[in-house]
Amino acid sequence: MDLRRFQKEIKIGKKIIGVGHPSYIIAEIGANFDGDINKAKELIKAAKECGADCAKFQTFKSEKIVSDKGFALMELKGVHGTWGKTVGQVFKEVEFPRDWHLELRDYCYSIGIDFSTAPYDYEAVDLCEQLDLHFIKIGSGEITWLDMIKYIASKNKPVFLATGDATLSEIDEAVRTIEETGNKSLVLMQCITNYPSKIESANINVLKTYQNAFDVLTGYSDHSPGPVVALGSVALGAVVIEKHFTLNKHDIGPDHPHSMDVNEFKVMVDFIRELEAAMGTTRKFVVEEENETVFVQRRGLYAKRDLKAGDKLTDDDIDVLRPALGILPKFRSIIVGKTAKTNIEQGRPIFWSDF
Repeated sequence: MDLRRFQKEIKIGKKIIGVGHPSYIIAEIGANFDGDINKAKELIKAAKECGADCAKFQTFKSEKIVSDKGFALMELKGVHGTWGKTVGQVFKEVEFPRDWHLELRDYCYSIGIDFSTAPYDYEAVDLCEQLDLHFIKIGSGEITWLDMIKYIASKNKPVFLATGDATLSEIDEAVRTIEETGNKSLVLMQCITNYPSKIESANINVLKTYQNAFDVLTGYSDHSPGPVVALGSVALGAVVIEKHFTLNKHDIGPDHPHSMDVNEFKVMVDFIRELEAAMGTTRKFVVEEENETVFVQRRGLYAKRDLKAGDKLTDDDIDVLRPALGILPKFRSIIVGKTAKTNIEQGRPIFWSDF
């Protein structure tokens, strides 16, 4: 019987995610397809070429996710208040048509990149199941909708749960809800739900809290500028990285301004892969390229003057110099007082065979 709370390795399509495996990198296309299926395909292809493992969308119907009457009661100061339209209008304009899903999933698979989407209503979850997605992402805004979390987790597919604007107790409730379904494939993702979010708000270190408190794989769904937060997250053990992706940051639409463009995304992916190569293992060992520097940069014991066979070494007869070709400095006290059986030229390393 597997008594572990959550799996330490999860199969996502043809890849394994987990500590020691390459990070799984998601290009969050979101609404950046601008209502055009061909632009969606262009974004998918560009994400693949940048090195993303997955092209991801969001599946919602505006009337099932927002209430304009509710938003009218708020004085919006964040990004939602900058759109010049009602929130419902904007969400309606950026809906990801459900009859596109199968075609775009198949297009993704045909060019060798995974497809996924975040569902925001029960029918969308059922569609994810019908499409046999490799995982289901739960956005931060759903973290207190425990019935939905339970419904998604009960599909028994890997769950990536974002935790933006959530307290640890709310996260604990959501994690327990997933656990109660018997689903052991969870990635808990730190997130700051502002667009863009501030670097100084990133709190990457909370990944260690998640790892310790929930014994779970972690990731980061990042809305901050640049690759710094993603890189820091990988260094702290994040196995999934998600960043918004666009072809042009100046295109009209709610997600474009805080997305990475093609060049930025590729740089981030390249940096992540380079960082992973640099991370190494927890073992400390001398690598091949250090084989010479073991001698070149260390010191050995050298004759400070010409010594003749029969001379008894004093402390003043010994220099400590590079390279470390002879006796190591830690044995200096052992050879002091010994009698040389050979001539030792000034400046030559002192060897054990000299006594």
